[in-house]
Amino acid sequence: MTIAETSTDNRAQFDAALHRADLVAAELRATAAERDRANRPPLAEIELLREADLLQVGEPAEYGGSGLSYAQSQQITRRIARGDTSIAHLLGYHYAQQRIPHLFGTPEQAEEQSRRNAQYKPFWGGVQNPRGASGLVLTRDGSGFRLDGRRTFASGAGVADQLSVTATLDGDLVFLSIPTRREGFTALGDWDNIGQRLTDSGGVVFDGARIERHEILGDDPLTGRVPDAFQTLITPHWQLAFVNFYIGTAEGALEEALDWTRLNASAWETSGLESATDDPYILELVGQLRSEVTAAALLADRAGYALQRALDIGHDLTAEQRAETAVAIAEAKYVTTKVSLDVASRLFEIQGARATTTAYGFDRHWRNLRTHTVHDPVAYKAREVGDWTLNRRAPQFTLYS
Repeated sequence: MTIAETSTDNRAQFDAALHRADLVAAELRATAAERDRANRPPLAEIELLREADLLQVGEPAEYGGSGLSYAQSQQITRRIARGDTSIAHLLGYHYAQQRIPHLFGTPEQAEEQSRRNAQYKPFWGGVQNPRGASGLVLTRDGSGFRLDGRRTFASGAGVADQLSVTATLDGDLVFLSIPTRREGFTALGDWDNIGQRLTDSGGVVFDGARIERHEILGDDPLTGRVPDAFQTLITPHWQLAFVNFYIGTAEGALEEALDWTRLNASAWETSGLESATDDPYILELVGQLRSEVTAAALLADRAGYALQRALDIGHDLTAEQRAETAVAIAEAKYVTTKVSLDVASRLFEIQGARATTTAYGFDRHWRNLRTHTVHDPVAYKAREVGDWTLNRRAPQFTLYS
């Protein structure tokens, strides 16, 4: 279904999913600071998403999903980010992993995965970050394959039901879809960073893990093929997830700060005012941040529409259309990174010194954003936008762009 063809039923499903996401976000927000300090595996949080029927929203309604487009599903990610950036990170990645069989798999593989997603609501983790450790290599082994290697970062892999994995076979990139409960797979549980603490983003090891042919996405031959423009939309899928949980975090952090200010902030002693909410300097800053967040959110929406239009074209997508899509998302990535970090770092100027009390945990917003926004340097996104704008040189396809 294209954006222009959004039906009444789809709109109703979308609105219902947004409402469920808002309820989940409110529940997550109430305990976010406490859970951030505890730094436990996010098993209960994933179950909360499952119980709210948010894990299968992108699958067809006739299978048991909500029939939402990918752009719509990432709006759900944004809503969850208002309550907890870590859980939105996991959910945004989950939605992206679910779509990989539709890009690289056979129609039969894609349909089978969609039916399983809708029926069983598995949570998807990913082992795809190409940087760090030795990488993953598939080796032919009798009628199947053997997977060996390690990755330094793998969000959600230790708590997932299903894994989307990138590896090399005969030197070429291949995509796998496998259950996590498999001999030879170990999640190291070594994620202990300043932010995104509940994303289970530690290292993983594959040691002779058995892989069957049907778990490798695509037709034979498995190697020697060049991905078409449509398939290279895989990276914009991930990047759009980032865009949405960055700006969703900024929205939630600002809302949380304003609620605290209304209830607790005191007017400055020389202001001549009775309430901090009447302070002209606070009002100016709130207006500035609110305007920037609104503008960045609209740019995020535009990026979502751009990717959805490209997905709707399918395998007839041209290289130029792919470039326009990637650049639209890069623009949104650049702006949402800058705006969200600015918002998260300036909230205390609105709230005042008492808001830095550890129990409130307001610092988690900046820690979360700072941790993930260095995932891939945003300066390179600005460079891609500039090179396309000035020279019409398209962003090179990698697992980062």
